[in-house]
Amino acid sequence: MKFKVCGLFDKENIFNVAQLNPDYIGHIFWEKSVRYVKGDTPQIDNSKKTGVFYNSNYDFISEKIENHKLQCVQLHGDESPNLCKKFLDLNVEVIKSFRIDQNFDFDILNKYMDCCNLFLFDSKSELPGGTGKTFNWELLKRYKLKKEFFISGGIGLGSINSLKGLVQMNLPLYGIDVNSKFEDESNLKVIEDLIKFKEIIDNEI
Repeated sequence: MKFKVCGLFDKENIFNVAQLNPDYIGHIFWEKSVRYVKGDTPQIDNSKKTGVFYNSNYDFISEKIENHKLQCVQLHGDESPNLCKKFLDLNVEVIKSFRIDQNFDFDILNKYMDCCNLFLFDSKSELPGGTGKTFNWELLKRYKLKKEFFISGGIGLGSINSLKGLVQMNLPLYGIDVNSKFEDESNLKVIEDLIKFKEIIDNEI
């Protein structure tokens, strides 16, 4: 089970999280986010450096890929299959996110099958990402494709039993993406809680 920690913007916090060897570290490049990356970001050798974007254009994303040496982009808005494919053709790993609610049309995913490496399923809300809310994972029973995906949205230490249930659904679950449930009041990640969570994930899920 892959482990992704998203919403990192403080250098010291980034280095502390990196010591846990997450598979992916996510930096948000959406200006309205409280976790928006304003300066540069350190290079971490043991994790895939991922930029998270929301309805940004090709030039903006390309600039961030170059300036921050991003290995992966997470496209979290209404990006077209064509835009996703452009970055895939640049040998950048592409995660295409979808915000799920009761009315989500899973047929939309067919258009993105050849345009990204992974899907990410998050909860639908007025603001994208970091909401601390979990969608009804039972809805994923409608998912019939074989492409692997990250699960995201309100995942914390209290989500262990739900994650075990999700694993038992025998879906192509690739990894777990965490963010706001592991933060203090300054939106910095609480390392002790991440350690506890990762140990449980590694040993029980």
